[in-house]
Amino acid sequence: MARAFLFVLDSFGIGGAADAERYGDAGSNTFGHIAEACAEGRADRLGLRKGPLFVPNMLSLGLGHAAKTATGFSFGDGAKAQLASAFHGAAQEISSGKDTPSGHWEIAALPVRFDWGYFPDTVPAFPAELTEAIIREGGVPGILGNCHAPGTEIIERFGEEHIRTGKPICYTSVDSVLQIAAHEIHFGLERLYEFCKVVRRLVDPLNIGRVIARPFIGETAASFERTHNRRDYSVPPPEPTLLDRLTARGSRVIAVGKIGDIFAHRGISEVRKAAGNMAMFDKALGAMNDAGDGDLVFANFVDFDTEYGHRRDVAGYAAALEAFDRRLPEALAQLRHGDLLILTADHGNDPTWHGTDHTRERIPVIGTGPGFSGDIGLRATFADIGETVAEHLGLARGRHGTSFYATIGGHA
Repeated sequence: MARAFLFVLDSFGIGGAADAERYGDAGSNTFGHIAEACAEGRADRLGLRKGPLFVPNMLSLGLGHAAKTATGFSFGDGAKAQLASAFHGAAQEISSGKDTPSGHWEIAALPVRFDWGYFPDTVPAFPAELTEAIIREGGVPGILGNCHAPGTEIIERFGEEHIRTGKPICYTSVDSVLQIAAHEIHFGLERLYEFCKVVRRLVDPLNIGRVIARPFIGETAASFERTHNRRDYSVPPPEPTLLDRLTARGSRVIAVGKIGDIFAHRGISEVRKAAGNMAMFDKALGAMNDAGDGDLVFANFVDFDTEYGHRRDVAGYAAALEAFDRRLPEALAQLRHGDLLILTADHGNDPTWHGTDHTRERIPVIGTGPGFSGDIGLRATFADIGETVAEHLGLARGRHGTSFYATIGGHA
């Protein structure tokens, strides 16, 4: 029996991207800077966490080695404490963006070699003809925002006016995205989803990667709170991904978290969602238990990115990593002969960095499974991850990426 489990710690980059300067991110390092802040006491928070970053289980899978490969960063004795049945390395992104779809598609063996469309950091950010079409075809009295902004900040700024006028809050960022915030009750959750579908169609000619529904609740700026009913409306991948190749041959792909949305629900057999990383971990464990021969469980743990990276919350990010690490033995206990577990990320989001956006970084590629071990070095593309999973599950070689399966002892 061969099964595979891909766990993406959303935004958990490890620095060192060769092209980081092009993105204004030279020197960014999500893991390294969190670890340094913890060691210096700058990530202590009463009632949350204190002291050096404590992630022994990820270190046992080679996280320390991966960090050293990516940047030369040494995490104490972390490069020494590794399980015999673990492998480690890092990967460089070749996709043109540092966004969620680009990272995940490349992990699934399809790099994004085209340029996404983006909205300028101006006010207004959207072309007048697009705004007019959104209002007309979306059946709304107007829109609020129309600018680059962090999600929580723009809801605080325009939320009360949105409730009063019925105008949805539309905004963007440096990513290829148009986000729409609306009140779950006053505007309506299903109405928000339908509105996003209209906007998705309207931005297709602009090659915008995602339209994201951002529902919230509360009655005043002081009480507004985003809910976990977010929904992403993504462009479908232009070629078959690892997921398509698996489902085409009859295997199941169980998507945990926002994976289904990222791939426009193509190549997905089943979606399992929950609110928060720990509830998502429960879903991932259930999916691992249910997976059969030839199946893939592909899970995304989004809180690292949305709750802590974008909000530049170092203590929160550190605590979330430690909470994930404490649960990791539960996943390891489910592994049996023929299983392959890989932990990785889709980009960086250094909470010590300027601004509120993603950071261009290399990612860790660490994992385990009975009979697997070794140093996979620095991979030239995230697509090597997908091709390794493909080989493990018995698929023919794809067009992008190079499997490291033999390096970690596959088919030995």
